[in-house]
Amino acid sequence: MNEPRTIPPRPRDRLYAAVTLVLAALLLPVAFVRHPGRAREVACRWALGMRFPAEDLTGLTDGARAAFTAARTEALWRHGQLIGLTSGYRDPVVQQRMFEEEVRRSGSPASARMLVLPPAESGHVKGIALDVRPHEGARWLEEHGARYDLYRMYDNEWWHFEYRPECGGTPPRRRPHPGVGYVVGNGDQM
Repeated sequence: MNEPRTIPPRPRDRLYAAVTLVLAALLLPVAFVRHPGRAREVACRWALGMRFPAEDLTGLTDGARAAFTAARTEALWRHGQLIGLTSGYRDPVVQQRMFEEEVRRSGSPASARMLVLPPAESGHVKGIALDVRPHEGARWLEEHGARYDLYRMYDNEWWHFEYRPECGGTPPRRRPHPGVGYVVGNGDQM
């Protein structure tokens, strides 16, 4: 099996990771005073909030949010690795608009499904999908995510992970793209 092409870390990404880790360490005493049992998680959240100020965990299921928070906390403290969220929960109207735009761009619903699913099929609408960054964070999550029931789902999307506790630590079979392998309501596979 061929290994996926890896993109080497950019020097600025290494710098961002180092600065964020130092910032988290500086925030740790304050986090300990405010939340003694969760100081490392809170300091991590504060530091990553400064690094990725636009990210929003609202709308994720409680399980997905807890798993993502635990994974990124371990990634930062144990491995000095940043994991940011570019997209989590999406409103069905937003997902439908994204799908329709991709249909217009690509020319057909079938080709659009290679990148964007309609709302009824999207893990983002269900609150279990996470699009992460940077590449190094996604690689870390691909390697360690099963401990948190977070799995990369598609060959063509290095950034897309889903919270799947029903897998019990065994990664589900990765699909080539989002439109392959979805089971529709009547049991037929697309």
